[in-house]
Amino acid sequence: MRRVLLLAALLFAVTAPGADKRVNVLLIMADDLRLEPGLLGIRTLTPNLTRLSWRATSFSAAHCQQAVCNPSRSSLLTGLRPDSLGLWNNSVHFRQLKPDAVTLPHRFRLAGYETRCTGKIFHNWHTAEKGDARAWSAPEFLHYANHGDDAPMVKGELPPNLVTGVPGLRKYGQVPMTECRDVPDEAYYDGRVAAEAVRTLEEIKDRPFFLAVGFWKPHAPFNAPAKYWSLYRREQFMDYDGRRPVDAPEQAFHESTEILGKGRAPTAEEAAEMRHGYFANISYLDAQVGKVLDALDRSGVAERTAVVFVSDHGYHLGERSLWGKTSNFEFDTRVPLKISLPGQTRGAATGSFAELIDLYPTLLEICGIPRPERLDGTSLVPLLRDPAATVKQAAFTQHPRPAYYDRSPGGKPTTMGYTVRTDKGRYTEWRDWTTGKPVAREFYAATSSVLSDETVNRVDDPAHAVAVADAERMLLSVHPRRGR
Repeated sequence: MRRVLLLAALLFAVTAPGADKRVNVLLIMADDLRLEPGLLGIRTLTPNLTRLSWRATSFSAAHCQQAVCNPSRSSLLTGLRPDSLGLWNNSVHFRQLKPDAVTLPHRFRLAGYETRCTGKIFHNWHTAEKGDARAWSAPEFLHYANHGDDAPMVKGELPPNLVTGVPGLRKYGQVPMTECRDVPDEAYYDGRVAAEAVRTLEEIKDRPFFLAVGFWKPHAPFNAPAKYWSLYRREQFMDYDGRRPVDAPEQAFHESTEILGKGRAPTAEEAAEMRHGYFANISYLDAQVGKVLDALDRSGVAERTAVVFVSDHGYHLGERSLWGKTSNFEFDTRVPLKISLPGQTRGAATGSFAELIDLYPTLLEICGIPRPERLDGTSLVPLLRDPAATVKQAAFTQHPRPAYYDRSPGGKPTTMGYTVRTDKGRYTEWRDWTTGKPVAREFYAATSSVLSDETVNRVDDPAHAVAVADAERMLLSVHPRRGR
């Protein structure tokens, strides 16, 4: 009841005649952060995200629409599914396809908000139009760069790289795949993004604002400052289950080229070093989030600022034989999502389904901004009122094969994998790109609201026939089979 009254008061305040204290938005986005890195059996040290959870609603069943940066971010920021955009790769700017789209920050700017961007929010496109200038009230900061150029910037001699340096790990762009140097946080992109976000918040705090802070981590390379590596022990990361699910079709997998290149699978020592670096990156990210939250608390406007923390998609660390993203498995599709309302003092958790396209209508409703007609998402405000409520019966994700088809000789997909996560499990269809006909199917039964059991493909198991049929109907209601 208290949550309902709090949200009602908030919505009245932003819509009441003569109201002059509009709700601000602080949107914090991570890159490649999976929801449960601790499922490896290792406690992830993230005190600042934990602190945010104490005053936020945390979503354990939130899913991205495609597990790769550009399609996911473009989908979130336009409120449209990848198929609605016609966008499934990292090389096409969404404005090439939807030149008149009004993005989420642009909608806030049109409503009179000061809109600012520090870091990677839109994808770091390798195209003429970088970022999306029309969305922001001032030029974006460190919004366009390459992850593989994130070399440490320090005065004087560069401290040594303290990782074990196991042989076989390739470079990530221009820098080592793993790097552990005793340097300050600001030596890398995310430390500078946090510093700029703190400065920007101080500048704009007296105006209604939409401040988006996009961190580059824990995306590879795994190069957090040394103090974050020291939070973990290498031996923690030696063991993991890399087996593929039984009877899974070949389309479900990919070659993990982002991390492995065209090379072999990593040795146990190489895999452990990369997992160690991924966790160090998470703790580094968490420290930068803490700096921004501290600045908000000092600003005097925290009580009228909604805070959202989200990742663009998940990640594999060797599970299912996969490294990186670009699959339809649960580690890739599920994302951390936390929404803290102004004045919220007690955390809550919901296992109800949510999708990243839902953030657009949710933030509009929280801030009293009219919703446009053409959005694919659903407002999550009912879940903020009552975490036990339901706003949708399933979540939908997709990914093509080849995973990076735009870099393939043919330049287009051969198949598209569409997947739906229901309360009974995960159902996936791999459809021929030209005919739209299914060429392979998967079903993994749910073991809990947290994960489906991705060990055995049970799509032809009579014991799951009803669940498969129900999931197929849900999938077809959103993604009907069409030829091209």
